Amino acid sequence: MKLDRRSFLSLGVGASAGITLSPIPWKLMDDLSIWSQNWPWTPVPPDGKATYENSACTLCPGGCGITVRKIDDRIVKIEGMTGHPVNNGRICMLGLSGPQLLYGPTRVKSPMKKVGEKFKKISWEEAISEIVSKLDKLRSGGKPEALACITGTDKGTVPELLKRFLTAFGSPNYLRTASVNDSYEIIMEQMQGVRTIPGFDFENADFILSFGSGIIDGWGSPVRMLTVNSLWKEKGVKVVQIEPRLSNSAAKADKWIPIVPGTEADLALGLACVIIKKSLYDKDFVNRNAVGFENLKRFVMNKYTSDQVEKITGIDKSVIEKMAVSFAKASSPIAICGKGQGRTPGSINEFAAVHALNALVGNIDKKGGVFATLPPDYIRWPEVIMDGVAQKGLNTNRIDGVGSKNNPAGYLLNRLPKKINSSGKSPVEVLFVSGANPCYSMADTHAVNEAFDKIPFIVSFSSYMDETAKKAHLILPNHTYLERYEDVPVSANIPEQIVGLTRPVVKPQYDTMNTGDVIIRIAKSMGDSVKDSFPWSGYESCLKQTLGGSLNKLARKGFLIAGNPRSASGKFRFTPAVINSDARIEPEGDANAFPLILIPKDSMRLTSGFIGSPPFLVKTVSDTVLKGNDVCIEINPETAKKNNLSDGDYTVLSTPKGSARVKVNIFDGIMPGIIAIPRGLGHTAYDDYLAGKGINYNSLVGPVEDPVTGLDVAWGIRAKLS
Repeated sequence: MKLDRRSFLSLGVGASAGITLSPIPWKLMDDLSIWSQNWPWTPVPPDGKATYENSACTLCPGGCGITVRKIDDRIVKIEGMTGHPVNNGRICMLGLSGPQLLYGPTRVKSPMKKVGEKFKKISWEEAISEIVSKLDKLRSGGKPEALACITGTDKGTVPELLKRFLTAFGSPNYLRTASVNDSYEIIMEQMQGVRTIPGFDFENADFILSFGSGIIDGWGSPVRMLTVNSLWKEKGVKVVQIEPRLSNSAAKADKWIPIVPGTEADLALGLACVIIKKSLYDKDFVNRNAVGFENLKRFVMNKYTSDQVEKITGIDKSVIEKMAVSFAKASSPIAICGKGQGRTPGSINEFAAVHALNALVGNIDKKGGVFATLPPDYIRWPEVIMDGVAQKGLNTNRIDGVGSKNNPAGYLLNRLPKKINSSGKSPVEVLFVSGANPCYSMADTHAVNEAFDKIPFIVSFSSYMDETAKKAHLILPNHTYLERYEDVPVSANIPEQIVGLTRPVVKPQYDTMNTGDVIIRIAKSMGDSVKDSFPWSGYESCLKQTLGGSLNKLARKGFLIAGNPRSASGKFRFTPAVINSDARIEPEGDANAFPLILIPKDSMRLTSGFIGSPPFLVKTVSDTVLKGNDVCIEINPETAKKNNLSDGDYTVLSTPKGSARVKVNIFDGIMPGIIAIPRGLGHTAYDDYLAGKGINYNSLVGPVEDPVTGLDVAWGIRAKLS
């Protein structure tokens, strides 16, 4: 067998990706767990009776079902729950690391108050009293809108309680961290008439066209995607991965197509042009269900011929045409986008163009296609009671500008730092942060930290001493997901409407409290209309009333399928966003001063969300990613030669937002002129196993707004090496 350089490279990277599903890493994990017994905080349970309890994982949007193995009252292992519709007995490395997050040293063990530069332990009564005092001053001063809240999700009863509290208090400033689903929600509303995230029936598809989505690097539900990727191999499903570097997802795909970053929408429109020109589109679906097809046809035939797209994307026109034909002739093809793990939104132009491909082949609301899956609708509480102060506050403009100009985005948290930093006095005087770590995860961390330093009073509900908690004035630690009840609506592009339930499989280890209980206590201490809007005695009472008769079934089974995929009413619209050639997102920076382009790379071995990677994950990271405390960048041999660099050299990576000392990893599987750096490193908080290792990608990149939505859709930034 002949094995050329590229085939050898694909085999090597593919093997490292595929190992995740083989027995080998579990042996490595066994060795690691033995070695980790030397950590002084690692619990070693005594001999005792083994019991098992089902719960749900909340460490990523996947919402996997888990089975927890205990010896007496000590958790010793977490496994995937057999029969769960998301993961069916499987689990990822982060989910496996749950016991380290439960028993680890970064837990905040009680309410903490910042005194000077240090935190001191206080009681829950003192903490709630201080918050109520601050909030009373805002309302008595007629400034309820000076309260803001940032959460990691807006789905489920706890986020709804926080939203309800702000509404009753009189603030419109409830904000949520962004993700790929922000872009998907907008295009689903514009193109299919319903604001929801799409559900992809990957299990029954026969052709996957991925525009940079990290299929086995953490996109969507990581465990589900690893499972369907194996299923695709068994069934011979063709997978095409389009991105500028040979990621694990690209290496495991049937074909990797390198592309000039930022031109994915152009390629999608070029594919649409070929499909239309060769009359390969689903005429029945288009004639019966589509609006705007003729406009799309004229646009792509004029501006996106294969010759034109070749010049824009760097992809040979013969490859473009062959790809378009293969996609259109498949029985159940699906096109997806959202780069890497999908932690950040993308250009509305790109998402609309990619989703238009699904419509052109008629694979909407059918088996093996894309469903407009409505979220579960089970939270039906009484109307919020609002007094005059609340009414006045709610009539003020939201701090992120959403609503003032019919902006299609739901939340624009990316605008908050600039709003605060450009003001003499912070318009936010009290900030709640729950299930999010914006001081680490938002672009331009310097500007974010500067803004947070100006906020007079920050309350963090984090279970861990993360970067945002360190900025807080009060920390009111939540129970971990293994210590509390909470509903878990799954929002990971699954066709069914699934709700899971976390359960307290162990008693709380420290003096922590469910965030839902804290909000209810604060509301009841406020009195008047705020108190009257919270009729529940506590969070569990609220959860029982909300779920009603479904709670017992949910507790017994571990999950509920709240409904089958639903299709939206009305026509499919090829909206103007599909044919807006001016919406291409360019990276920040001057090309002469910064001739290279820096992009992030995601991996299942690092988490870049609100949870920092536990030691178990960090110790599995390759030394081509992290060597000691030094982060490695990937660059092409040609790029290295132009910059007089050799493999293993140290250099300074600079962007318009910052610079860092990095180590060079020469890699054939990345396009010339591109630099890739891992996302999920560079923490300044947590413990010695995570803090100080590598560089935070977000400290080197700044926000770039989509001109249509206002979302931060920066996919990279210009850079240089010196």
